[in-house]
This record gives sequence, C-alpha cells and structure tokens, in this order.
Amino acid sequence: MSHHKQCFRLVNGIFLLNKSKGVSSNYVLQRVKYLFAARKAGHTGSLDPLATGVLPVCFGEATKLSRYLLDSDKGYHSVFKLGVETDTGDSEGRIVSIIDASTITEGLIRATIDQFLGDTVQVPPMYSALKRNGQPLYKYARKGMDIERSPRPITIYEFEVVSFKSGVAPELEVKIRCSKGTYIRSLASDLGRLLGCGAHMIKLHRFAVGPFSDDMSVSLSELRKCYDSHGITACDERLLPVDHALNATPKVALDEKSAARLQQGQSVFLSKGFNLAGEGDIVRVFDNNLMFLGVGILRSGGMLVPKRLVAL
Repeated sequence: MSHHKQCFRLVNGIFLLNKSKGVSSNYVLQRVKYLFAARKAGHTGSLDPLATGVLPVCFGEATKLSRYLLDSDKGYHSVFKLGVETDTGDSEGRIVSIIDASTITEGLIRATIDQFLGDTVQVPPMYSALKRNGQPLYKYARKGMDIERSPRPITIYEFEVVSFKSGVAPELEVKIRCSKGTYIRSLASDLGRLLGCGAHMIKLHRFAVGPFSDDMSVSLSELRKCYDSHGITACDERLLPVDHALNATPKVALDEKSAARLQQGQSVFLSKGFNLAGEGDIVRVFDNNLMFLGVGILRSGGMLVPKRLVAL
C-alpha cells in the first residue's frame, strides 16, 4: 500500500471502522487515514488490542464533533471467564487467583448482574489510559504501584446473559449497553468478586457507539480491497456526513441572513414555527440549502447560540 508521495487532502466525514483483534486503535487509525489520504483524522473512543468492533474515525471538520461520540452510550458483547482473576481484568494479564467455580449457576449470575443495572459508580482499573500527574495509570501498574482511584458515575442500561457454559472455569457471554467511561473488564472483575469466585474478560466486541452499529462498519481489509479495486473515490463513498454523529439530535434550518450571522459566531432567534424541546438542548443547524453549519444550544425565548461550528 503506497500513495507514492501523494498529497494528503482535506476530507470531511465519518468512517465506521470495524476493528480487528490484536491491533491498537491508533495502528488502524493511521492506516485508515493513509488510505483516505486525509490531512486530519481521529478516532472516538479507543478499543484495546484485545477488543474488536465499531471504532468511528472522524475526518476534518467531523473531529470538532468527536466529543459527542465520545460522550455517547456504547453497546458490547463480551465473554467472562469465571473462577480465574487476573491483575488487568482481562486475558492479557497475570493470573492472581484460581478458584473452582463449578457451583456457580446461571440463576445466581442473573440475580447478581441485576445489581449492576441503573446509575452506579465504578472504580477505573489500574491498567487503563486514565492519567495521574500526566502519566497513564497503566505505567504505574507496570511498576507494581496501586494508585488510589476515585469511583466514577456510570449507567448500565442493559446487562443480559446470552449464554453460560458451566464447569470449573465457566464461560459467561453477556450483552451490555452502558454510558461512556464504563470499563467492561471492571464489570467482569466486580461480578467475579460478588459471586465469590473471581472473573476476567476474555472477549470484547463493541457493537454500537451512539447511533452507529457494527452492521454499518467496514473492516480495514475490506477498505484496502475497496481502495485497490476502485481507488480513493470508492473509499470516499464509505464516508458518512459530518452531522451523523448527532443523528438523533433535532435539526433546524436557518434563512440566509440568520445563517450568515451564526457563522460569524452571533446568536440568532428562531421563528415560532420551530417546535423543539426545552432550553439548553443541543440542535443541529443547517442553512436553507441544507448545508450543515454546526451545533447550537437553544436558549430561552427561541434564541439559538452557536456551540461548535464547522466549515464544509
């Protein structure tokens, strides 16, 4: 794969990558960026090398809206191994305890996972990229240090048993829908402690990020084939519009004068014909040609305040 010193270009949009196992999020980001010959790109919500699934890549002006995907809810399929606990909470860590978990039943598991549902708090794992004094926690963990971490609020919307294979070291497949900042391997560890047998995560697949699902995503190998067969234009055809990061958000269209004022950073008044939700809501803003202008916040009296503008 080579662009033979091809000039990198301005690309705007969102590409839904289906990340494969065994590679870092940054590794695949750089290769996708290269195939698109894009000047600017970033992913929204890193996946560990062990994990697979949806990894939205934002190009150009879409990077201005990446925080909305970072803040969005996520969906995961995962497999936990019970009876075995590791220092990282996943299969890449060192085993710290082994207990015969053959007495654990599916009924007990179902009753226990119900305790996780709703608003709760979670202590982030030491093996994470969260920073303390400018250093990621995993660097302290590799030195054998255990830094005190404050519990963080999370919400678990769904935590379902998909399948259960009993035995000395049972395997539990689960489906989870959760808020941003939720560590699935921490859920595995916490569940194992509540069951009294320990547990760790052995598989993780992210099937949803906000409005995006894995049936919309494309693997790196598919994108390469697309590029090799039909060139960079075929890659561009896989891009989603910039505003798709906020697909579920209400939208408003402005007349020419109002659009020009908004683009200069000024607030504008919406006509009474707009029937939107309450004050403080985020809306997608378009001009009268349905060109996406950015994101605004609705204030009292129908005032629209620019929040994040894009230049397409």
